[in-house]
Amino acid sequence: MDCCKTAHQLPYHAAIPGGLYPSKVITVSGIVLENAQRFSINLCTESDIAFHLNPRFDENTVVRNTQIQGSWGSEERWLPFNMTFRRGYSFKVEIICQAHCYMVFVDGQHLLEYAHRLKDLSAISHLEVEGDLELTTVNV
Repeated sequence: MDCCKTAHQLPYHAAIPGGLYPSKVITVSGIVLENAQRFSINLCTESDIAFHLNPRFDENTVVRNTQIQGSWGSEERWLPFNMTFRRGYSFKVEIICQAHCYMVFVDGQHLLEYAHRLKDLSAISHLEVEGDLELTTVNV
């Protein structure tokens, strides 16, 4: 578990010991850069991106997707309310792995659910964070 309160070098990579399983929580906190265009939080296997969470300030949305064998699936863009991330402000993302989906909370508020496209949760072995942010805290 990585739980430091100092800025991390980007791109950031962390192992998820034992892989994902229902009730596992991944927490990522940081500050969105003033001139941010986008950043991403990825839950990955050795070769695929099981869950790609991609706030895009240039498009005012949060894109979700999965990449299998180098090919992206269909993007999910619908949000229940306006963009929750703001340039220049801190955030805390909690990704809660459930049996059928990921539940995503931002600053304690439920943002979305994303159905598992890669079903072997235990194969999801690492976290990647990159883009226009200052990464402050990660808990895997």
